[in-house]
Amino acid sequence: MAAIELEGLTKDYGEVLANDGVSFDVDRGEIFGYLGPNGAGKTTTIRTLLGFISPTAGTARLLGHEITDERQLIEAKRNLGYLPDDLAFDDTATGREILDLHASIKGDERSEELLELFDPPLDREIRDYSTGNVQKLGLVTTFMHDPELVILDEPTSGLDPLLQQRFTEFVRGEREAGVTVFFSSHILSEVRRLCDRVGIIRNGRLVTVEPVESLLDRSGKVVRLDASEPISPDDLAIAGVHDIESHAASGSDATTGSESDRDGMAVGESGGAETEYTITFTFTGDVNVLLEQLREYRLHDLSIEEAPLEDVFMRFYGENDSEGESTESDRVAAGTGVGGGDDV
Repeated sequence: MAAIELEGLTKDYGEVLANDGVSFDVDRGEIFGYLGPNGAGKTTTIRTLLGFISPTAGTARLLGHEITDERQLIEAKRNLGYLPDDLAFDDTATGREILDLHASIKGDERSEELLELFDPPLDREIRDYSTGNVQKLGLVTTFMHDPELVILDEPTSGLDPLLQQRFTEFVRGEREAGVTVFFSSHILSEVRRLCDRVGIIRNGRLVTVEPVESLLDRSGKVVRLDASEPISPDDLAIAGVHDIESHAASGSDATTGSESDRDGMAVGESGGAETEYTITFTFTGDVNVLLEQLREYRLHDLSIEEAPLEDVFMRFYGENDSEGESTESDRVAAGTGVGGGDDV
């Protein structure tokens, strides 16, 4: 039995179809990333799963319990941890008072371990917390009752790089212990480090569910070349090169634009006295093949970086939702949601 099962889950607000027949399963003991542009419908899916808003059509199950049956949903939540993207603790309470409240509602089997790991300042009032400290306290309250299934909405928001790494190692350990983790994220490096599979949602519709390796193979790298001479377009006409942009300059002279806009001109060549040629493009092919193509050129610098997740959405899954749709769907969902203190 899957930990999460969605069957045609739909949420229609009239002018906005926030979720449109979304169907997929999350296996027990896996880390599943739920990805998409802002306003694509990720948070609507999560809040529907948790019973904060009711589906227009379709259904879902958490740990085998129907979300549309109140008694079954309550039973599922006994073994569920939830971290929302908009934690809303009582800002007049201290961190310790928040922990005591959560312990009284759902139990406390792991807070000592979690406090040592994430270290929120328990004796200060929430109003004096930084964003990162609020997130650290949220992680403690999410995992303190040792849940079987955890749903996380942008879990590393506000955490510094050290805490992000600590979180990554912790979640990997949870998976090894059999915990199922379902989380939404905009950070491709986070997805790379953690996920077994990913689901992509766009404009309320599920586009694909695939192993993370498949997504990463298709996402490519951003390559930047700094050369002392123009690079022939023929040497970049290899499998996996996309969206070439170039810049050539010496002193105040400069030429920018895409390779296709220069009517066969060598990349970076503008007819002037350029001495520095910079070319950037996205590359989804074999880096060794690319380096072989460029071995005759004198390169001042070469950098290869991970492509932004937003570029992956644009290249493989089409344009983002319009701003109006995104804003409206998030606003409607947020208005019916429940804050971070009420996840069980």
